[in-house]
Amino acid sequence: MSQFFQIHPDNPQARLVKQAAEIIRQGGLVVIPTDCAYALACRIGDKKATERVQRLRQLKASHNFTLLCRDLSELAEFAKVDNSQYRQLKAHTPGAFTFILEATRQVPKLLMNPKKRTIGIRVPDNAIAMALLAEMDEPLMTTSLIMPGDELPLSDPYDIRQLLEHDVDLVMDGGYCGIEATTVVDMTDEMPMVMRQGMGDASTLLL
Repeated sequence: MSQFFQIHPDNPQARLVKQAAEIIRQGGLVVIPTDCAYALACRIGDKKATERVQRLRQLKASHNFTLLCRDLSELAEFAKVDNSQYRQLKAHTPGAFTFILEATRQVPKLLMNPKKRTIGIRVPDNAIAMALLAEMDEPLMTTSLIMPGDELPLSDPYDIRQLLEHDVDLVMDGGYCGIEATTVVDMTDEMPMVMRQGMGDASTLLL
C-alpha cells in the first residue's frame, strides 16, 4: 500500500519532502507533480526501481528516460553540450521542455537509448519537484505518468492513488497537475528537432 502525502503546491512542507527523499533513497518508486503533469520518479542507477517503471508503463528498451535536475549546473556530469546548446537550454529552463542530449559515461546504461546513447534532461518549474531535488541533492530519474493504452498523463492525485496504490511507494499530492506532457526537443544534431509537441513553445528554439 502506497503512502499519500498532501503537499502545499507553493510552500512544500519540509518534513514531508524529507520523508519523500528518504523513501527514494531506500529504493522507492514515487509519483511526483511537475509543471506539466505527474511523473514517476526514482533514484538514478536504481535498477529495481527502474525495472518497476518499465513494467508499470510497459516501456520498450529504447525509451528515453529523463533526468530531472535542479538547474543546469548538474548538466555536465550527465550530458555533453556545446556553448550554443547550453545557451538555448539556459533560455528555456526551468520550464516545460525535455531536451534529448548525448549522454556521458556517468549515465547508467539502463537509462539511455541503447542505440543512440542519449538521455533526456529537464529542469521543472514546480516548487514541490524543486524542493525534492534540493533535498535529494542529485537529479532524479523520471518518466511521465502515462499508463499503457492512454495518450494523456494521469492528472488527479486521488485517481493515481487508487490506481497505483500497490505499484508505487508514495504519491505526492500537489493538486491537479494538468494533462499535457513536456515538449521533447532532440538537441543531438546541429538543428534542434521537436520529437513531441507538448506544453512548451519550441518556436524560438527552431529559429
